[in-house]
Amino acid sequence: MKSLSLAGVLLLIIGALAIAYQSITYTHREKFLDVGPIHATRDVQTHIPLPPILGGLAFLGGIGLIVAGTRKRA
Repeated sequence: MKSLSLAGVLLLIIGALAIAYQSITYTHREKFLDVGPIHATRDVQTHIPLPPILGGLAFLGGIGLIVAGTRKRA
């Protein structure tokens, strides 16, 4: 498989996942109390929204790379 087609397949998969999930969620630990020897932390979930247009553009770009990678050079 050519590298252009491989990049197209990866971009196609990333675009489809971005359309399906529409946000990235991750958890990080935050310190909210620090008094002398007492330390308290909590887990905070943060969401990063992904616009559907971004996933659509990645999906179409992946299709374009696959088509460009499968064409024969003259």
